[in-house]
This record gives sequence, structure tokens and C-alpha cells, in this order.
Amino acid sequence: MYGSRRLADLLVALSQIPAIQWIRLQYAYPSQFPTDILPLMRDLPSICRYLDMPLQHASDPMLRQMRRGITAARTESLLDEIRRQVSGIHLRTTLISGFPGESDADHQCLMKFVARQRFDRLGVFTYSHEENTAAFNLTDDVHTEVKVQRMEEIMALQQDISLELNQQKIGQVLPVLIERRESGFWVGRTEFDSPEVDHEVLLDADACGELGAGRFLQVRITGAEAFDLYGVPAHDVQ
Repeated sequence: MYGSRRLADLLVALSQIPAIQWIRLQYAYPSQFPTDILPLMRDLPSICRYLDMPLQHASDPMLRQMRRGITAARTESLLDEIRRQVSGIHLRTTLISGFPGESDADHQCLMKFVARQRFDRLGVFTYSHEENTAAFNLTDDVHTEVKVQRMEEIMALQQDISLELNQQKIGQVLPVLIERRESGFWVGRTEFDSPEVDHEVLLDADACGELGAGRFLQVRITGAEAFDLYGVPAHDVQ
């Protein structure tokens, strides 16, 4: 639009609007990632220490097949750089199981990548052969049962990782955006969680009283499951 990259300028401008409390970066493409935004993510308090980067795979043959424009080594180097520059950042990614041509070796490579990187948030989809996509001309040669099995193996691994990472938050006080009341809880999310797809923070509604949706609240984390946190208000609710 401008003939040059202007995402950093946009983030600076948005961060100067007092009414905007959280700015969240979604769907970052790893190839040619704009590393000039990393100091802004580190220094500007309104930019969430969260990045959603759908990586899809970690095997070089699969990355070439998917036309991702990046190698596994460059991907890991980028993730290291992001974590080095933005302390405490939470990374979310999505992966695809059963893409055309995916071998068991490719799947094992992906499993090792997930175990090594320990993503804070991760989702997996089985490949779906659909018209009007770049992959439609490829042979959908991975059996559905194999796709599902591989997806479940990745998610079982991620569940253990997520539980360990969530348990580390017990005792911390985090700002939480309250979104709704449901099944006896006030439900909110931290800056590390996108709506609908990531973790939630649950507060006992009877103990908290009326909080109201859209409110930011300091919450002390008291318990953790693999994909949810439990907490109490860190201060008296006014």
C-alpha cells in the first residue's frame, strides 16, 4: 500500500490511543517476518506479549511441498530471535497433519519440533483436500485414520506441555479481561490468549460477586489445567 513495510509505524500509532489497552498480533507469516516490530512488542505496554504464527510444519520436505518459503532451520532461528528480544512472549502456532506426501519420518520430525519448542498455545488440523487451493493438484495420499492419529499424537504431547506451562503461572498476578458469566464462573482471558481459540481464566462467580463483561481485573492464579486457569481477584472488587 505504501511501497514499503509500515507495520511498525502502525503499531506505534495505535499504541498512542489511550482507549486501546491491548493490541494483539495475529497470523504472522514466518517467511520475511518483520523483526523491526520486536522492540515495540518488548517496550510498548499496550502490545500484547503474544504472537500467533501458523507454521504448518517443521519438516523441510513438507515446507517445500506447502510452498512456505522458509526452512526448518530458519524457522527455529526466527523463534529463538523472537524469544530473545521479547522476554515472556507467548507463541501460538497451528500445524497440519496429513498434508499430501507426509511420511512417518515427517511426522516424527514435527513431533520433535513441538517437544523442543514448547509452544504456549498450539492447534492442529488434519489436511482437507479442497478445490481452489494450491495443494488441490497434489495427491491426497495420507489415509484419514493416519491423519487423525498423527493429529491426536501431537495434541497429546501439547497437552502435557501446556499443563506444565500453566502450572508455572500459579501464584502469579495477571491482568484478565472479563468476557462473560457461564456455568457459575466469570470467564476471562489474559493478554496471552486470543478469543475463542486459546485458554481462559475462570473465577468463581459466587465468591467474586458482580464483575461485568468488558472489565480488566488483576487476578491471582490459584489453579491450572492443561487449557484453563483458575483464579481469584488480587484485590477487593469495587
